[in-house]
Amino acid sequence: MSNSPEQRDAPVGGQAVMEGVMMRGVSAWAVATRGKDGEIAVETHPVVSWARSPVLRWPVIRGVVALAQGMSIGVKALQISAEAQEQEPIPKRTWAFAIVAGLALAIGLFFVIPVLLTSLVKDRLGSAYLFWLVEGGVRTAIFLAYLAALAYQPHLRRLFQYHGAEHKTIAAYEAGVPLTAANTQRFSRLHPRCGTSFMLLVMLVAVFVFAPIGLPAWWILLLTRILGVPLVAGLSFELIKFAGRNRGRGWVQPIIWPGMQLQKLTTREPEDEQVVVAIAALTAATAA
Repeated sequence: MSNSPEQRDAPVGGQAVMEGVMMRGVSAWAVATRGKDGEIAVETHPVVSWARSPVLRWPVIRGVVALAQGMSIGVKALQISAEAQEQEPIPKRTWAFAIVAGLALAIGLFFVIPVLLTSLVKDRLGSAYLFWLVEGGVRTAIFLAYLAALAYQPHLRRLFQYHGAEHKTIAAYEAGVPLTAANTQRFSRLHPRCGTSFMLLVMLVAVFVFAPIGLPAWWILLLTRILGVPLVAGLSFELIKFAGRNRGRGWVQPIIWPGMQLQKLTTREPEDEQVVVAIAALTAATAA
């Protein structure tokens, strides 16, 4: 694979899917999967930005838009990979239910439950400062417990290996080396622009976003946590994007380090055959 310096500097991202990897470039995204027959199938689609209005390109707002589009692409990629393994279409209503259930679970687990649990001891805490500090601690603890529970699921090991292959391939691409399995395996399976790092940042940013609200009635606290999710996500997007651009500077390392360590739970060292799949996806995504 050969790319110009301009292409090499263009941002790329990815996602592990069932027996494969989705890679997203500037103008296209691609899914590469290894079928039951051992062959690699690649499917490519154009990227059409959702941020067509100038307002949608404002800081924070652009993050919400980018995350929504990224989630849409991610769901389509999962659908493609699932159908590649099952060899039959999965009903759209099944995917719709899975998306709604997943969002409800995430908001409930990481935003609703922490504020409800902390509200039970609100009177004992005695101050808004202690309330948001305890709530943030509960939220982060639930997130870490959730990741730890996923990390020890045997059936997710191959998915985590593809996650590692995705990171290694992006790192090799960014370094400008030829994309071969041998070259790519030299790179770390940890990458600063990862969903795991982003989610940890969301947990921490939420602490500061909700702090000024103080201690109103419990239902107001609950409502602010739900309605505040887009703001928290948008701010976290800006921060991780900023850290990614400046990751070579020493003062950024303490910001990146915790998220990188958490990736040890959600990635595993990939096999060469998995790296080859990731390379196929990235090659297709950046060829346009």
